[in-house]
Amino acid sequence: MSGTRGWSPRCVTWLGLCVNALLSAGKVGAGLVFGSQAILTDGLHSASDLVTDFAVLWVLWVSERPADDDHHFGHLRAATLVALFVGAMLLLAAIWIAGQALWTLRERHAEVRPLVPLVWAVASVLLKEWLFRLTRAVGHRVRDPSIVANAWHHRTDAFTSVAAAAGLLGIMVGGVEWAFLDHVTAVGLAVYLGYVAVNIVRSSASELMDRAPDPRTMAFIEGLVASTPGVRSYHAVRARRLGGRVSMDLHIHVDPSLTVRQGHDIATKVERRIHQASLGVAHVVVHVETRLEPSGRPRMVLLGTTLIPCPSGGSLVEAANGGWW
Repeated sequence: MSGTRGWSPRCVTWLGLCVNALLSAGKVGAGLVFGSQAILTDGLHSASDLVTDFAVLWVLWVSERPADDDHHFGHLRAATLVALFVGAMLLLAAIWIAGQALWTLRERHAEVRPLVPLVWAVASVLLKEWLFRLTRAVGHRVRDPSIVANAWHHRTDAFTSVAAAAGLLGIMVGGVEWAFLDHVTAVGLAVYLGYVAVNIVRSSASELMDRAPDPRTMAFIEGLVASTPGVRSYHAVRARRLGGRVSMDLHIHVDPSLTVRQGHDIATKVERRIHQASLGVAHVVVHVETRLEPSGRPRMVLLGTTLIPCPSGGSLVEAANGGWW
């Protein structure tokens, strides 16, 4: 979605909170006054969205705090924890929507005056879908999983409003006998929301378990390291996802004849290239070595001007002398 540069995560979350407060008040009021159980339930669901909005606002405050004596890597994990919480809330909402729709399928519907509740339902669909797209775009731009998860919570409200609108429209067209459309639509949308919620929970849980970035990202990072001038080889590349970002460390081998300052300058170039690649790397530590360590062997070696895989036997000296061939 274009035009999100002017929106900060905090601003878009406050916007969502205000919209949720307005919609919940309007839909609950319309449900009570005009006798619509569907829009009343939808309004209560909008009110529940306020909980996740406050949770995201809290995590934005916490995650921006700098590293301290108790949290040496900062507080980015807070975003992952809230994303896990929002995903669990989404899953519970999906189960509740489907259960409520199936449980009340055979109930006789009371007399409903559907016009005003239908207007509120349509307004909710339009506002919450727009809010979903805006919030998701901001979340992807700043790489914050809690913002992206909260965006999907906005879409749950849009989907429940779709179900409410379907039932209310059915009542307007065919009378109470068509109100079952509300239930059928709700079950279908709940299944989709459950699928999204499970993915959010699974992604957040894997991040808490220090899962590495995807293979394409890792290959791109290793390519940057290998092509940095002065880097003869590298090994022990480790990376983990951290609050939507990446924290990593690696070892590089340089010419043994270089001074400490020259080796440090090469490491700084590696760090700068990784940060400038816009991969969302928050922390990177480069260890400089001038020889093979007993614990490991370089994954790649520079032979002349060609980067080749390091075989299981031999050494850098043998490689340079052509001993592998």
